[in-house]
Amino acid sequence: MSSDDAPFLPDPDQMAAGLRTALPFFRQIDWQAETGSTNADLLARARQAHGAVARPWLLGTHLQTQGRGRAGRTWQNRVGANLMFSCAFDVFLPARQLPTLAPLIGLASCQALRQQISPEHRSRLNMKWPNDLQWDHAKLAGILIESTRSSTAQVADHHLIIIGMGLNLLDARALSLSLDRNVADWARLAATDIQAAQSDAVTLAACAARAWYEALNQATAHGFADLPARYAQVDGLAGQPLDVIDAGKLRQTGIACGIDTQGRLLLRNADGVHPVSVGEISVRLRR
Repeated sequence: MSSDDAPFLPDPDQMAAGLRTALPFFRQIDWQAETGSTNADLLARARQAHGAVARPWLLGTHLQTQGRGRAGRTWQNRVGANLMFSCAFDVFLPARQLPTLAPLIGLASCQALRQQISPEHRSRLNMKWPNDLQWDHAKLAGILIESTRSSTAQVADHHLIIIGMGLNLLDARALSLSLDRNVADWARLAATDIQAAQSDAVTLAACAARAWYEALNQATAHGFADLPARYAQVDGLAGQPLDVIDAGKLRQTGIACGIDTQGRLLLRNADGVHPVSVGEISVRLRR
């Protein structure tokens, strides 16, 4: 498959049917032709729910008209060019630990998608903190995580977590030109990797959703002690000189050296090692 190939998304009914077979432990799976935002739709659905609610839920779409990224960014898409879906989960964690889910879900997604790539190429797929996925350091997918109190919560630690992913299937060349930065798509992977070429849209969505479900269950049961070691396996920033920019201002500079158990990025500079929890990360070119 090349970047000029036709989209390989089946129709919405076929997507939903394939995912219901692949994810039998999900309680509700739907795929639409078009919607505003799958994250917003799942959040609205959860707020309308009364009485006992059975989750996880998955909602995907061929076209998002009001898609959102991190920091409230909007973005455009066309049918077939992106794999876009969200999942809603009930999570039982203290509120202070919820920010840690961003890198956790990012690395779980990266590890899951690596299994769809031949072993010799898997290291080319890595993660940019907090949860962007990169192929050869070009953005392949973005993840948006939102949380709210569950409408059926009986205990303080019961939260509704909605995870949305947008994975580029096609159009990387046009996006790179329009955004003036490197963008990757699954077609680029498939052109160089025979195993990636065999992965269809149902497989890609199912492996990510399954990884999220397992990662959340693991974190709930065992915490985040192993998070730094797991992150190191997919860390695309390790050893890179970085600038941290927040609200348009340079807040911190240093060399990336992993994350801590709270999921915070660690930067080393002349003053020591500093945790970073907010801001945009800019990789400075080495001279």
